[in-house]
Amino acid sequence: MSSGLGLGYPNGSGSGSGSGPGFGGFGDFGGMPRSDRGLPILLRRLAKFKAMDFELAFWQLTYLVVAPRRVYKQTYHHKQTKNVWARDDPAMLILISGCLAVAGLAWSLVYRKSLSGAVLIILRMIFRDFLLTSFLVATLLYFISNRLLLSPSAPHSAVSENCVEWSYAFDVAVNSFFPAFLTTYVALLPLAAVVVRNNWVSLFFGNTLFLIAQVQWVYVMYLGIAALPFVARSEFLLAPLLPIVGGYLLSLLGFNMPRHALELYFGQAWH
Repeated sequence: MSSGLGLGYPNGSGSGSGSGPGFGGFGDFGGMPRSDRGLPILLRRLAKFKAMDFELAFWQLTYLVVAPRRVYKQTYHHKQTKNVWARDDPAMLILISGCLAVAGLAWSLVYRKSLSGAVLIILRMIFRDFLLTSFLVATLLYFISNRLLLSPSAPHSAVSENCVEWSYAFDVAVNSFFPAFLTTYVALLPLAAVVVRNNWVSLFFGNTLFLIAQVQWVYVMYLGIAALPFVARSEFLLAPLLPIVGGYLLSLLGFNMPRHALELYFGQAWH
């Protein structure tokens, strides 16, 4: 069984060297360290289905829900064995995509979509909600972490050794997505008929469900970056909790989040 976190993609070339004119001196491709070439390796390993460690990926998905800090404790071991913080196994991508496909089919049945409509919902959930969002969040997290969160005492002689890898940031974004997915895509399904009702109790439970999902997303992301020993100001990533909680309290005045979210997402009111 392989070990590590998330979905990283080491190239086996060690820590790398050189710090071209990229972002913060981190390398030659948009500031990405030379030792961090995640996407090409990810695409190649997606074709090696039998080599994927689904047992480890399932274990990680389980603990992301019940004890996310335990998942991130593996990062240091993976850094020691493969010299990158991210893991070289896309099994978690496959598992989450499969979960999204099942959820998309279930929601399509609830909304009585046609076969083509169901396929479009599934593709939208996988490629837009999951992959595209994780890509954008990872890129933003990568730049914020390397610009604002690195420890001032981190050595400068080996820059690529003391910066957040983009592939690791992608791991963190993917890991953060899963608990929020279970709360909003899965738990909301059997509760939708209740939480969309026009009364304050339904509004409270529905909006609280969305609050839980957002807090999970931010907290798991914070834990992922805080696990890196050269990051000193990871608490900065908890800042979104303030507007999230503030927005939640304001929504209790009469804005039903689940009802509006479902109408916007599926283009029709709940029946």
